[in-house]
Amino acid sequence: MSKEEILKSVANTLDQVRPYLQADGGDIEVVELTDDNILKVRLTGACHGCPFSMQTLKAGVEQAIKRDIPQIKEVVSV
Repeated sequence: MSKEEILKSVANTLDQVRPYLQADGGDIEVVELTDDNILKVRLTGACHGCPFSMQTLKAGVEQAIKRDIPQIKEVVSV
């Protein structure tokens, strides 16, 4: 799978997760997919700085992305 195909799959998965983030006043954007398949994202809105943002990122976003795109090793917030 090419980097472009992975990013397209990531976008599709994020579109499924995004409504849950937006319901709480937040959102997420992709910053970069590294050469070693680590996805860098930025939590925005209410998610930025929220005490539960790391739990949301790891338990919600990362699990959904790794389930749909096993090539992704990790999702990190920048």
